[in-house]
Amino acid sequence: MREHMLAAIAAASGLDALEACRVEALGKQGTITALLKTLGKMTPDERLVQGPLIQGLREAVANGIAERKATLERAALDARLASETLDMTLPADAPVPGTIHPVSQVMDELAEIFADLGFAVATGPEIETDWHNFSALNIPETHPARAMHDTFYLQQGIDAKAAGTADEKTTFSLLRTHTSPVQIRTMLSQKPPIRIIAPGRTYRSDSDATHTPMFHQVEGLVIDKGITLGHLKWTLETFVKAFFERDDIVLRMRPSYFPFTEPSVEIDVGYTLVKGKRVVGGAEPDGWLEILGSGMVHRKVIEACGLDPDEWQGFAFGCGIDRLAMLKYGMDDLRPFFDGDIRWLKHYGFSSLDVPTLSAGVGA
Repeated sequence: MREHMLAAIAAASGLDALEACRVEALGKQGTITALLKTLGKMTPDERLVQGPLIQGLREAVANGIAERKATLERAALDARLASETLDMTLPADAPVPGTIHPVSQVMDELAEIFADLGFAVATGPEIETDWHNFSALNIPETHPARAMHDTFYLQQGIDAKAAGTADEKTTFSLLRTHTSPVQIRTMLSQKPPIRIIAPGRTYRSDSDATHTPMFHQVEGLVIDKGITLGHLKWTLETFVKAFFERDDIVLRMRPSYFPFTEPSVEIDVGYTLVKGKRVVGGAEPDGWLEILGSGMVHRKVIEACGLDPDEWQGFAFGCGIDRLAMLKYGMDDLRPFFDGDIRWLKHYGFSSLDVPTLSAGVGA
């Protein structure tokens, strides 16, 4: 039986024929399977003699099938390699290039512009304390910005307040609503003069075509001696002209109110209508767009950071990076920024080789 089965296996001309041999010998109804079932009916003496013979037959057939299968597979592969060819002279498929997200591109543009003005880039935690996010910035307990409908509070902070164990300077209790806490941390950690911008993610409970619960913001801070509103005006004019890459930019400063600056001003930029769309720039604007808020740093903010407001003065400003990108690159809805749609990214994204430089143009 062994010789007959091994001969049939050796004669199998293909994998299908080999599988038929396996089923005939080792399948549920196979010859060897039937022999194995007879062991239970044998006497101990008979099983002692017949058991090793049947098991040896099964192992020999199983090994023969495995060896023949390997031989047939090697032969099939050799035949395929001999028949198939690859033309190495054909051009390779171009790799699919990734793109830089408009928000990342604008962050790089901002860093390039302000680096040329002597500013450093500062960062801070996105999970903040009440003191860094509100109190140190002269935002009182009754201010609407502290309300639950505008700020994402963490359960840890809520529980600590309820238990009376919260320390507003050390308990991380909320997602920062602006990057102004980075200004506070910078003033606490380094001595003036200070010139920084603080780009990063911020969080507010808001969602529509021009607002999202998570968005990007950049804030600037200058602390030095003898700083005036004129320094702020020149800095913002220089920044806006470099960012939009136009010299005919006209800015308008409107009185406003922010708890952390006094006096406070809103900055509007003039725009002209081109084929029904608003384009920033033009010596004679058709209208105005609000782009950022700014002002002279409040005395109480300077004092909260351990500085003498009679010796040190400064200005601060802040604007939404997402909105700057929308305004510069012609996007009309903020929500696709966070959808992860590859088609949108391919259309509005930037090549990784388009590194913003002032000489080549920050919007290259």
